[in-house]
Amino acid sequence: MIPYDFDYYQPSTIEQATSLYQSLRLDGRKPKFFSGGTEIITLGRLNKVYTDAVIDLKKIPEYNVVYASEDRLIIGGGLSLVQIEETNPFPLLAKTISEIADHTARTKITVGGNICAQIFYREAVLPFLLADSLIVVAEYNGIKFYPIHEVFKECLCLNEGSFLLQVSTDQKLISAPYMTVKKRKQWNTGYPLITVAALKVENKIRVAISGLCSFPFRAFEMEEFLNNNQLSLEVRVNQAIGKLPSSVLNDVEGSSEYRLFVLKNTLIDILVELEKE
Repeated sequence: MIPYDFDYYQPSTIEQATSLYQSLRLDGRKPKFFSGGTEIITLGRLNKVYTDAVIDLKKIPEYNVVYASEDRLIIGGGLSLVQIEETNPFPLLAKTISEIADHTARTKITVGGNICAQIFYREAVLPFLLADSLIVVAEYNGIKFYPIHEVFKECLCLNEGSFLLQVSTDQKLISAPYMTVKKRKQWNTGYPLITVAALKVENKIRVAISGLCSFPFRAFEMEEFLNNNQLSLEVRVNQAIGKLPSSVLNDVEGSSEYRLFVLKNTLIDILVELEKE
């Protein structure tokens, strides 16, 4: 049970949602946008998240679309992970999210909610980082499109009162060769040790990683070494690991040394597999 009271709102348009947020803030309230709600409920029970006004976005039509044009694939932030798995509009995304939590939780966790979450895994963002997707943001003064690498820097950095409405991805990258690997310390359930997603574009392998550092990231500097075919696989991977963007996690799921050991072997497997394509 959440140990505080809050008002609940369910706008039916983008304009209603953003205007309501601004109005509540002007009244001195602490509103939060609500997508799947799993994080607000979980962290609220632990007193790690507080709000006195919840704005549920699920009735907004544009928030719940999957639309494919000739050039772009549009995925609404309100789609649950299970909906993405079942419709499979973006195979790398569907595969990457298929092992987040369990099936029951995935019926509630949304794409937008996972990307914007506080938990450091946030695996749903990895395919979009690899595909250089556009983040479609609902702001008080209208809809804006941002390249993902401009607004996702360790977390999704949006202006207050804005929310992730959709993600737009180039259709040419949807069908590119891919591989995604989730490694756990033991068993097939529970939190992952690391997740590595890869996409092969114009004969170059792109890599994005979750669970290694305290945030998910696209491994831009690492990719330069991973794609240097003049070197052996082991040398390429060792040089790439020297370009990690932050310190490696060391927690109950696994030591930093063990995470690096798993990463090295996973990257070798990915290179071997995708270089066949």
